[in-house]
Amino acid sequence: MTAAKSIITVTLNPSVDRALEVDALIRGEVLRAADSHIDPGGKGVNVSRALLANGIRSTAVVPAGGAEGDQLVDLLNAEGVEMLAVPIAGRTRSNITLAEPDGTVTKINEAGPTLTDAEFVQVSEAVLAAATGAGWMVICGSLPPGPTVAAFTDLCERLVKSGVRLAVDSSGPALLAGVAAGAALIKPNREELAEAAGRELATFGDVIDACERLREAGAGTVLASLGAAGAVLVSESAVLTGVSPVSVPRSTVGAGDALLAGFLAAGASGEEALIEGLAWGAAAVSLPGSRMPGPRDLDRTKIRIDRDPDRERPLSRD
Repeated sequence: MTAAKSIITVTLNPSVDRALEVDALIRGEVLRAADSHIDPGGKGVNVSRALLANGIRSTAVVPAGGAEGDQLVDLLNAEGVEMLAVPIAGRTRSNITLAEPDGTVTKINEAGPTLTDAEFVQVSEAVLAAATGAGWMVICGSLPPGPTVAAFTDLCERLVKSGVRLAVDSSGPALLAGVAAGAALIKPNREELAEAAGRELATFGDVIDACERLREAGAGTVLASLGAAGAVLVSESAVLTGVSPVSVPRSTVGAGDALLAGFLAAGASGEEALIEGLAWGAAAVSLPGSRMPGPRDLDRTKIRIDRDPDRERPLSRD
């Protein structure tokens, strides 16, 4: 699978992720890890890593600072990820993931460094320069402390006006900023979509309605990841739901990022792209820590697509 143009990812608040596998998480006890992994982290970083693992050209744009920033750059270099690292004064954050054998994951995320106004301008200019000739510009993850929603909105609008296809996978005001800017693709998870809708999402109909409202507000296509319940795709031409069961889940960290990467790799449109996204997401759940799947990890045979979804069907609880 080869993309005609590169996919550029932007992670404004990247991290160094340490994942530990424990038999059980018990407060107040000394726990021994059965295994551990250190990976470059952040949603956009994971998208680039997943694309690279499957032969798709991608460049990751990241602000990086301190010893952890140097470690992030070293980890990305070790995996062969093309990157544009923008130096900042603050220290890149470190996150910890505790994974139990039944697939339960507990995450401890630092807030991340504050980006000054000048640093955000530098990052924005690097992003706009990287967008020239790109197929997709994919902004993922939370906003770090410092940048205002107005500044982030301006970046999204400038990207859309440049002609690049913009995808936004974020939450809260940043997600809505991408919608208002007219992003070609929005990728919320269940909680982020519920927050945008302002209400609980109990059925697939609730999810579809919330996705349709985001499209009415300016988004092109909405791909909602629902954990074990699969995903919903709402576009101008179709409403699809899909699921890919995982028999032995190991870690959900990065599963939504892998879903997005697979969807983009397959053209970001229609049933074929949804199938690919689900295959990549399910494979990520089957791997430890925040490892991203390669071709040998993918299994498309278990995927089920519903072209006429039952809107009354309740969502499962993860």
